[in-house]
Amino acid sequence: MQQPSNLCRSFRRAVVVVLELAAAAAAVVVVVVVVVVVVVVVVIVVVVAAAAVVVVIVLVVVVIVVVIVVVVIVTVVVVVAAAVVAVVVVVVVVAAAVIIVIVVIVVVIVVVIVVVVIVVVVIVVVVVVVVVVVVVVDVVVVVAVVVELK
Repeated sequence: MQQPSNLCRSFRRAVVVVLELAAAAAAVVVVVVVVVVVVVVVVIVVVVAAAAVVVVIVLVVVVIVVVIVVVVIVTVVVVVAAAVVAVVVVVVVVAAAVIIVIVVIVVVIVVVIVVVVIVVVVIVVVVVVVVVVVVVVDVVVVVAVVVELK
């Protein structure tokens, strides 16, 4: 039969092994969580960027169609009304269309910038949490090893 001191050493060694296995498992889980979060965030950014591009394209097409319709209407008005009034209306409509396109592009750019900033913040927070968890687990393992060696 073993002496009590040998039993204590064996028990301490078993505890150290269990803690080392727990630290390794925690590190694997943390890495998997980080990879999943990063993939989800990248997919969200790509979807938002694609949606923004589609919105800009649709709005530009709508503005072009509106401008063409207005130009046709104004052309008919030119035949009926004075040429000066028609030119002023065309200039105003084209200016309004350009302003609308510029505003839409600025809004899309701002939305994309906000999404990118949010993604960066999420990634930084996840990385910080991962580092803290890994450091804490490693400290626990080191303390257990030091206690076991004493």
